[in-house]
Order: sequence, then structure tokens, then C-alpha cells
Amino acid sequence: MLRDITIGQYFPGESVIHRMDPRMKIVLTLAYIVMLFVAANALGLAVGVVFLALCYLVSRIPARMILRSLRPVVPIIIFTSVLNMLFVDGQPVFQWWILKITVEGIQTAVFMSVRILCLIAGTSLLTYTTSPIALTDGIERLCNPLKRFKLPVHELAMMMTIALRFIPTLIEETDKIISAQKARGADMESGGLVQRAKALIPILIPLFVSAFRRADELALAMECRCYRGGEGRTRMKQLKIHARDFWCALAVALGMAAVVLLNIWGGTLSAL
Repeated sequence: MLRDITIGQYFPGESVIHRMDPRMKIVLTLAYIVMLFVAANALGLAVGVVFLALCYLVSRIPARMILRSLRPVVPIIIFTSVLNMLFVDGQPVFQWWILKITVEGIQTAVFMSVRILCLIAGTSLLTYTTSPIALTDGIERLCNPLKRFKLPVHELAMMMTIALRFIPTLIEETDKIISAQKARGADMESGGLVQRAKALIPILIPLFVSAFRRADELALAMECRCYRGGEGRTRMKQLKIHARDFWCALAVALGMAAVVLLNIWGGTLSAL
């Protein structure tokens, strides 16, 4: 399960989405999230699904990467689907004792499941196609107006990006520690909840020690390179908005307009 977590991973490429300005990608990702939550019917959500599929085709991200990003949320989707099927009122399909599955519950479960899957896959596309350095620059540039309120924008952006970057590293380290403990005869899968919690102690302690050691090494490396924060810092690569960024923004705007129109059309049909 740990190997299926792909948050923070970057997949190099030369597609249009890879070469987009990171600021525009962050803004368009937020706009896509809004699009998913604005969609109030199946047709509107279908627009979001088709739009996301086209983005993945253009970015040339392998299908296995998409499946790996979705696999960890499958238990959450199953749990929410069961709750929706059992507790949404409507026309019953199956009923036994106090359990009742309705048509509306099934429709709501499918709708919410697709929305969650699109949400995870859409946000994963941002990290798949944006390097950590570009992501840091994009977040910092977007938050530049907050400097007027004396907020350490550069330091906050750097902290967020380092945390995002080290998620795959810590996951890999955790997997190695678990394998090492199992090789020593540790039993982590049997017993009750308390025993399993105690079995995590030999994993958490080495993991925290490794994390603090990596943090100390990173801080030392940054100090050796004379890093003193964002004050007076220059960049080798300047961020520039190109025509492809505007075309992508136009595509997202058209998708949002289609979702809104389908919501109005669906509401009109329901009223009739």
C-alpha cells in the first residue's frame, strides 16, 4: 500500500502541460477542483471526467501512474459509497430489516465516487507534471501580495515544497524499515488493535530518527550553499506566461461554462 502513494512524485516529460507556467497550472488545478464541485448532475461531472482524460493523454502520463494514485483512496470510496447507498432516501431496490438500498442512494454513491476519483487524479496531475523547484517558484509568485502583510512567503513556499518532495522519500524509508523488521521476525499483521499499535513502535522510532537526520543534512547543505532565504535571491529560470498557457486557461473556462450550462439545463428539465 505504501508503494501506491504517489503524492509529490514528478514524472519528467516534454508535453504541453509539462511546459506550462507553474503559476497557471496551480490556478487551473484550483479551477478544475471548483468545476468538479460545481457540477450538480451526471452530465456536468462527465465534462470533468472527459477534460481530465484529455489532460492525461496530452501529458503522456502512463496509466499505471494514474492507477497508483487512485489505489490508496479505494477504501475511502467504498466506505462513502456504502453510507450513501444505505442512508439516502428514495425508491427502494433492496430492503432487509433496517437496511435499505435505494436508487437515489446508488446514484449518489456513483456520483460521489467519480468526483473523488477525479479530484485525486486531477491534483496528482499537478505534481506529476511540475518539478519541485518550479512548484516552489509558482507558489511563491502567487503568494507575493501577502508580503505586504509581512508574511514570509518564500520560506512558507519552500517548506511546503520540501514537505511535498520528501513524501516519496519517507514512504520508501518506511517500506524499508517494515521489510527489515519483518526479516527480524516482527509480527505486524496479527493480534488486536493494541498489539498492532505496539508493533508500530519499532517502525516509528527509526523513521523519526531518519527524518530528523535527513532534515539536518538538508539544512547543512543549504547553509553550505549560502542559502539565506528569499531576500535578494535571483532565479536562473524566469517564469513567463506563454500562448499555450492562455489556450489551456481558455479550455478550462470553456469546461466550466459547459458545467454551468448543464446545471441550468438539468435544473430546467427537473422543473418541467
